[in-house]
Amino acid sequence: MTTKAVVVFSGGQDSTTCLIQAMQQYDEVHAITFDYGQRHSGEIQVAEQLAKDLGIASHKVLDVGLLNELAISALTRDNIPVSHELMDNGLPNTFVPGRNILFLTLAGIYAYQLGAEAVITGVCETDFSGYPDCRNDFIKAMESALVQGMDRQLNLVTPLMWLNKAETWALADKFDSLELVKNQTLTCYNGIKGDGCGECPACHLRRNGLEEYLNNKAQVMKSLDDKCSKN
Repeated sequence: MTTKAVVVFSGGQDSTTCLIQAMQQYDEVHAITFDYGQRHSGEIQVAEQLAKDLGIASHKVLDVGLLNELAISALTRDNIPVSHELMDNGLPNTFVPGRNILFLTLAGIYAYQLGAEAVITGVCETDFSGYPDCRNDFIKAMESALVQGMDRQLNLVTPLMWLNKAETWALADKFDSLELVKNQTLTCYNGIKGDGCGECPACHLRRNGLEEYLNNKAQVMKSLDDKCSKN
């Protein structure tokens, strides 16, 4: 029986690392990327190029511009500067309400169409940047809703859920993809590939994690292996 997975793929560090890992674990790997008029729209082109370079089974880019109309955020409005400070509600101004609810629902529908048993997403509770829709409780609730709503078994797989950013770098290195992830992905909120702008919260998190990994490779890799063996 052919095993299949759908990866929610933004072209960033986390989803690219998940995609590379999935290619080692499933017979067929499909990716789905969402165009919602995001601030860093260059990630769509990056995702398309990476999908082509990695040779996955298919890559679908889906227009979900309606999210931009409904969700006001620094990631959906160019006139809202990305802030390092939390808003009055305790969330960062880069939070896009409903984004992962919509993305995982559509990815689940796509998985149903393909006959895939898993949807893989790079959300992480350890370094979740304050986004409530990156928490494990949310993922479990979404998985339950999708299974009940489509009457078909589907696993929402989150390989990075309990990893910190240094361990995510170690995971990329484990699959001999550290340089690819470092140079060819786009995580920066200001849309700059590779090392990014160096100023936004996403760049700080990414750079600090890389420095921690490079300065403590053996220790971080051991921590990664320990966590992977428990899951």
